[in-house]
Amino acid sequence: MRPFRLEPALLRTAVESTLPPGAAAPDDEEVVARFAAGAWTVLPEPGDGVAGMLRERVGAAQALQLLVEGAGPDAWASAIGDAESARRIPDALARWQPRLSAERILGAFAQGAAHSQVLLTRDDPRWPAALDDLGPHAPAALWMRGDPDALAACDRSAALVGSRASSGYGELVTGQLAAGLVARRFAIVSGGAYGIDGTAHRAALASGGTTVAVLAGGLDRFYPAGNDELLRRVAAAGCVVAEAPSGVPPTRWRFLARNRLIAALASATVVVEAGRRSGSINTAGHAAALGRPLGAVPGPVTSGASTGCHRLLREYGAAVVERAEDVVELVDGPGEEDAPLAGATSDELRVLDALSTRAPRAVDDLAMRTGMAPGDVSAALALLELGGAVGERGAGWVRVRS
Repeated sequence: MRPFRLEPALLRTAVESTLPPGAAAPDDEEVVARFAAGAWTVLPEPGDGVAGMLRERVGAAQALQLLVEGAGPDAWASAIGDAESARRIPDALARWQPRLSAERILGAFAQGAAHSQVLLTRDDPRWPAALDDLGPHAPAALWMRGDPDALAACDRSAALVGSRASSGYGELVTGQLAAGLVARRFAIVSGGAYGIDGTAHRAALASGGTTVAVLAGGLDRFYPAGNDELLRRVAAAGCVVAEAPSGVPPTRWRFLARNRLIAALASATVVVEAGRRSGSINTAGHAAALGRPLGAVPGPVTSGASTGCHRLLREYGAAVVERAEDVVELVDGPGEEDAPLAGATSDELRVLDALSTRAPRAVDDLAMRTGMAPGDVSAALALLELGGAVGERGAGWVRVRS
């Protein structure tokens, strides 16, 4: 059998060169699935809803196989099981066909390996499940440089975004917010750009925190070039991710598509400083559409650099953010930062602070995060559960919102 009309050895070499660290050697079925996921980062533009619909209904591997075989309308309609959706296929095929070549897809894997990139797919245990909230517009996979475990920290994170032409005021507030959030064990997500984005990453690194940069182009060449050194530091301490494979340049529409990933990945989005037409307003729109908490930092009414933030406060229902505690309140609910639990012990507070409201965490994981013995963690969890502050979910524990 030659999946996608390629020799199985070629597929295996491509896939194994971009496996996450510590991953076991994949079986033949996993090789096919991972190769197909990588191929779907090459063929469509980021956020292509038709490609996402096909992956959801047919599966990434079968959809790629049909595409390679040149399947006709009847075959697509039969595979999808929905004649209405199948009508969207011809236009999509016309978009994807120019990129449908084995050389291009294999080249994405080869370039990824050459630049120390990992391909993270939706089947990987470290895949950020928050991205799946994008539905058919979710990415098929992510190309990554850095530590895949850094993405796990995004289950308690804040996106700090804003203008590239930032002012001293905006950079000061960004630095204070990032440092304060890192101290509260938040990861910082941003877009790696000049201005507010770069300041957020630098402040997180300086505070010893985890930061994730989401880029609009391939990771073979960091953009903007002036932030190359910064993004290398982010990759060394956290991770840099992109939906696009190596060789794909950042463009205006790819920046706009990238913004949906920032909004989905973070627990809350805060626009620190932005003009009326800033791209960060687009990120805020995605956060609002996803139901993610949204905040904005007010600025001087005389400053054009803050008109976008004021618009978010007026028209999008964004919360006023002045300090890190305001962002914590956006994520955890009112009052939890100032009074997590009346009469709680220091062990209970430490465990509570290490829990996520979304991702269940096991006792051993909490012991590692808190520096406590597993037995002490279990005792603290039992008391917190009695108070209604935590709950058991699956194989772990989560923090319960007030």
